[in-house]
Amino acid sequence: MMSYLPEGFLLNAKENKYYLSSMENFNRAFFEKAPLEQRATYCDCEHNLHIDFGFIHGIIPREECALGISEGTTRDIAIIARVNKPVRFVIDEIREYNNKKTAILSRKKVQTDFNENYLPTLSPGDIIDARVTHLENFGVFCDIGCGVNALLPIDNISVSRIPHPSVRFTTGDDIKVIVKAFDDSGRVTLSHKELLGTWEENASFFNVGETVSGIVRSIESYGVFVELTPNLSGLAEYTND
Repeated sequence: MMSYLPEGFLLNAKENKYYLSSMENFNRAFFEKAPLEQRATYCDCEHNLHIDFGFIHGIIPREECALGISEGTTRDIAIIARVNKPVRFVIDEIREYNNKKTAILSRKKVQTDFNENYLPTLSPGDIIDARVTHLENFGVFCDIGCGVNALLPIDNISVSRIPHPSVRFTTGDDIKVIVKAFDDSGRVTLSHKELLGTWEENASFFNVGETVSGIVRSIESYGVFVELTPNLSGLAEYTND
């Protein structure tokens, strides 16, 4: 199941290092169709990704860089953004290219395998690993496996309301998420707030009469909402004193 984890999780794995340690072991990965992971070195003007293994040069052709590229549903910026970041792939073939031995690789096949053989095994309520890939005002996009992204809406990050996801996360964070729902196209919506404890669990950290620190999250006409923990806010009412 490790091969279905988010990109980057496989990079320092023992098996991955073994396959990338020599041309002999690299050939073994080719025949075994083993998923591998390495950092993309650069993206050329035709938006092919290149990887330098030391003993051989690798190319991921543009159409094989991600699901949706050939159909136009995934923009090429998704390819460019992988430069100097780990990418997961299988070896399609090893051939002569520009008078040197070159490995032709496919990231798309790994993502297709993820969608066909792992995603259907997930159910709402499952807790999975994810890596934060980028932040938007409305939520967080997370790699839930092999570079396949899912959305964690801002309302699902915590019970306490926040102005922007950057209050909780930064790009590259490894987090746990809950599979919340699937839409008609199979895309996954995520949640995180259920992992931060219930109201009772969070309230148990505090006692009546204590003076504690908090974060002001909103100011209303009737009082101020103060975050004590991500899943616990309190109302400080105005007084006439």
